[in-house]
Amino acid sequence: MKWSFKIAEFRGIGVFVHATFLILIGFVLLSHWAVGHDVAKTLEGVAFVLALFACVVLHEFGHALTAARFGIRTRDITLLPIGGVARLERMPEEPLHELWVALAGPAVNVALAAAIFVTLQVVGAAIGPVERLSVTGGSIFERLMFVNLGLAAFNLLPAFPMDGGRVLRAALATRLDYTRATQIAASAGQAMALLFGLVGFFTNPFLMFIALFVWIGAGQEASLVMMRSALAGIPVVRAMETVYRVLAPSDLLTRAVDETLASAQQDFPVLEGGAVVGILTRQGLLEGLARRGADSTVAASMQREFPSIEAAEMLDAAFRRLEGKASRTMPVMQGGVLVGLVTLDNVGDVVAIRSALEGRSRGKTRAT
Repeated sequence: MKWSFKIAEFRGIGVFVHATFLILIGFVLLSHWAVGHDVAKTLEGVAFVLALFACVVLHEFGHALTAARFGIRTRDITLLPIGGVARLERMPEEPLHELWVALAGPAVNVALAAAIFVTLQVVGAAIGPVERLSVTGGSIFERLMFVNLGLAAFNLLPAFPMDGGRVLRAALATRLDYTRATQIAASAGQAMALLFGLVGFFTNPFLMFIALFVWIGAGQEASLVMMRSALAGIPVVRAMETVYRVLAPSDLLTRAVDETLASAQQDFPVLEGGAVVGILTRQGLLEGLARRGADSTVAASMQREFPSIEAAEMLDAAFRRLEGKASRTMPVMQGGVLVGLVTLDNVGDVVAIRSALEGRSRGKTRAT
């Protein structure tokens, strides 16, 4: 995600902080300082923000590690002002698997709140009324306990992109078609976004920001699933490009530049002995030219790890593998031999053509 910087890594999952997260930290620090210009209170505010930060990270790792049990890798975790986002390579195909992955995050927050409660009981600390707690007031441990309960409750609201939306979709998908279940869950999310926006307009502007986030997230989730549904059942071989240019690892980047200028091709498969050993992406080419010069080899700038797909597989599988990848192009293999390329543009063309045909068919039906 743009404007993010990496701060840690665990089990191969990078943890990133989005630049806008600093706004939240700044708000908390200023709130503590404004109470009485007390350095100790301000430092306590820093500790609270760091502890809150850790709780959000643990919440996202709850999702990531549960997804790993079902063979799903997590690309990274990014912290935003309104929470964290764990980017899974794909969503679980089984509704029950999605249910467990979605519930894992809030379960971590409930477990953290319970652990803090037990600790306070063991040390004999009294837990005061919730009303006296605020951003700057009350015991830091009490605040963390209630914040974790609040995070669990908020994330379980039935609205995408929050966990509750995925829980609702998973529950509906046990009885309905996955696409239909997503549409219902997305509609519920957007209805909740309208409610947030209305309440926020009269009470708290921050709720309007959350409403916008939920509205966009619900719409994106519905569009993504509808696209995958449109691609299901279409073999890759029907959409792949069969006329393309290839490079060798020993070729100079000058040749890659010539091939790029002579065609509309953006990414190039790199072959050695008939086997695909890499992909030279457009971004890789530009970075190679800037760092190593036009006389450097393709091997120095190509990607050695890349997805591939068999010609007999379906386009929805190709779309899932290309999502979030640096390369927009994927080799299509048949019996270990390169037979074509499939790109995100190919996928988009298929969706556009199917939508146009379906629109024409609906128009004829209404006319009759």
